[in-house]
Amino acid sequence: MKIVDNPNMKMIKDKKLLVGADNTGSPLKNAVVAHLKKKGWEIEDIGAMAPTENKPENMFHRVGLRVGAKIAEGDYERALIFCGTGMGIHIAASKCPHVHAAVVESVASGLRAITGNNVNVLAMGANYVAPQMGIEIAEAYLSNDFGSGYEWWDNFYEFHKLSVDEMEAFDYDKFKANGFKLEHLYEVDLEDKMNENPAFKA
Repeated sequence: MKIVDNPNMKMIKDKKLLVGADNTGSPLKNAVVAHLKKKGWEIEDIGAMAPTENKPENMFHRVGLRVGAKIAEGDYERALIFCGTGMGIHIAASKCPHVHAAVVESVASGLRAITGNNVNVLAMGANYVAPQMGIEIAEAYLSNDFGSGYEWWDNFYEFHKLSVDEMEAFDYDKFKANGFKLEHLYEVDLEDKMNENPAFKA
């Protein structure tokens, strides 16, 4: 599912990806990028390229906003971003419209970020994620799609698509004017979800 309709969007199926980092996140980014390039990925890397690149334009929030803008404009389907914790650069990218971002520190969370939440900007922290772990997180994230891998849960995709759609359509001013009650776009069968998901069974 593409949130932004841009016929020239660089897509994951074509192995095209955007990455960015501040100087602290650059070693992890560089390890992940080197691995992906060996596997045939075409990557636009907007820096920073090394820990010594401690320049004003490479501050985590400025890189995050530049990456977020490229997602907002529909230039890329997905991006990977890196800073010391993954948190600051993630907050910055999330300021841009159409960005659905997450910070992850495990393969399982990287997988669920795309399969359950349709995250289009995945952030990692070089202070907490080792290079090999970062590579494995990137592989899990990039080799899966929204809704995949949960066939045992009959309406997994529909349930999570509702959340993605309502967050994408969210307007805070309208939400506030409506007494902080969300206008539902549509509904899914939650009873079916409760019955099918073993996690909800006693």
